[in-house]
Amino acid sequence: MSTDNQSASVDDVDVEIDAAELQALRERVDELEESVADLDEGDDQKKMTIVATQGSFDMAYPPLILASTAAAFGWDVVVFHTFWGLDILHEEKSKDLKLSAVGNPNMPVPNAVAALPGMDTMATKMMQKKIDENGTATIEELIDLSLESGVDLQACQMTIELMDYDEDDFYDGVTTGVGAATALQHMAESDIQLLV
Repeated sequence: MSTDNQSASVDDVDVEIDAAELQALRERVDELEESVADLDEGDDQKKMTIVATQGSFDMAYPPLILASTAAAFGWDVVVFHTFWGLDILHEEKSKDLKLSAVGNPNMPVPNAVAALPGMDTMATKMMQKKIDENGTATIEELIDLSLESGVDLQACQMTIELMDYDEDDFYDGVTTGVGAATALQHMAESDIQLLV
């Protein structure tokens, strides 16, 4: 038994190549290479979706700070505001958000005292004073900064209807009429998804 294999050279095989088919194949390869190059270029931009569900004074800051910071790095950022988180984007209500003293383990008062009337107002004023003294941006300033940076601040349509809000109640530049399906699509495409 011989282990020698004789391979046929291209010259030995009858191959008919149509010049038009070959040209079409070359063009298709070029198109595919361009498509791959376009996809590679798009891979550099990171995407982040934040779902903001809480509308208290202290919980308005995390989604806005994270969103504006990510946008400053060139990320594609969406913040989907739903339920009480919608109040952050409501021009009137965002100016009167409260910090809850009850159940907050970092408040320097026991829950029995924190539950007394007026404690939420006092806790909110104390936090606002601290923010002012520190030179931290206000909620309105962070909303403006986010919008200027290209963050897509979205208001959940179902919640707008549930809370009986009007689309004109929100800051200019806020995207209204967004449903859960749209939010889910962006989340599925995102590198980072956060629930706040």
